Amino acid sequence: MKKIMIIDGGPRKNFNTASMLQKFAEGAASVSNDIEVKTVRLYDLDYKGCMSCMACKIKGRASNVCRFKDALTPVLDDIASADGLAMGSPIYFGQITGRLQAFLERLAFPWLSYNDYSMTAPKQMPVVLMETMNGSPEANNSQGYGPMLFCIEKALGKPEHVNAYNTYQVKDYERFELGGFSEPAKRQYRDEHWQQDLQRAYDAGRRMAQDIM
Repeated sequence: MKKIMIIDGGPRKNFNTASMLQKFAEGAASVSNDIEVKTVRLYDLDYKGCMSCMACKIKGRASNVCRFKDALTPVLDDIASADGLAMGSPIYFGQITGRLQAFLERLAFPWLSYNDYSMTAPKQMPVVLMETMNGSPEANNSQGYGPMLFCIEKALGKPEHVNAYNTYQVKDYERFELGGFSEPAKRQYRDEHWQQDLQRAYDAGRRMAQDIM
């Protein structure tokens, strides 16, 4: 049985990022019954970022999986044995959410060797990174996964990116102080692009599943 892990770094269970990752999961599951697709919502877990305990660097017992014990431990263990990894986040202030950043600290720091500065993950696997954002393809301030992208690329290989732009921030714009945005323009963009975004997420899931089979 092959396994694909999906990490949802967004706080809302039924909005843009969650919808994209759900379509990715459906695409991956459509390829074969021999693929387990597991989604983890980081906002449902009680955990911390890297604690600098250095347990992953102890001589004779070094580990490329974080050894700090909390609710994230079984997730990191699952990823260490997985065959594919997808991560998604809304973009806040030009970056992924703090929850996903804290997760990536725990995921990637054990990969880093302070002997030769190599990056070694427990297992090679394809990776898909998703971003959902208010900005447009032509004008956005997204730095996305930032320096963590380098760690992912060096340890696991170049990821596939699936981004959704100019997404709805809320369902009812009249309830909130969002006068800087044109809801009709946002709605028109969504009507023209959202189903295509979901399809791209679905197709990315199928590609990953096909790659690992």
